[in-house]
Amino acid sequence: MNTFGQNLKSARKNSKISQKEFAAKLGTTQQRVSEWECDKIEPSLFNIIRILRVLEITFEELTDGIE
Repeated sequence: MNTFGQNLKSARKNSKISQKEFAAKLGTTQQRVSEWECDKIEPSLFNIIRILRVLEITFEELTDGIE
């Protein structure tokens, strides 16, 4: 079983984008990306949509294995 943060980190790394680059593309901070990846907080629906676009993945790919 995966967490949202684990899936996000994996998808970002598969895209070969650093946290800093990813944050810049999303218009947020590197700290916020880190909080998402560590499952401290969850991104808003607005940010989830932006994440999908930046990483060019589907919602199903981002949430695979999450219960």
